[in-house]
Amino acid sequence: MALISVDRERGLLIAEFQGLDKLWALKSRLEIPLAHVRGATHDPGIAREPKGIRTGGTYLPGVIAAGRFRRDGERLFWDVKNPDKAVVIELADAEDYDRLVLEVDDPRAAVALIEGAVTRG
Repeated sequence: MALISVDRERGLLIAEFQGLDKLWALKSRLEIPLAHVRGATHDPGIAREPKGIRTGGTYLPGVIAAGRFRRDGERLFWDVKNPDKAVVIELADAEDYDRLVLEVDDPRAAVALIEGAVTRG
């Protein structure tokens, strides 16, 4: 699971991975400039979509998708065990990823936080 926060002073969206997710995803934290964040949606159905080719991390179908994936030229970062809590963050002009698919504790609150930061930024 990821904890999402916004650092307005530095202009960053921050995703911090908790517990064993750090191990599965091979990352403990992502920092994305708010200028590169297009928006976010709560999308439980995304877990049924093909993940693509895993380029680093862990993938056990129906159990966990965590780490870096490539699909149809798109660079994705996944950290999802419970699809009901999946949030998709669309990025533009990002150096590392085109989309983040993250499990969060409260998807509605995470989407509201991200959308609020993007519209203010």
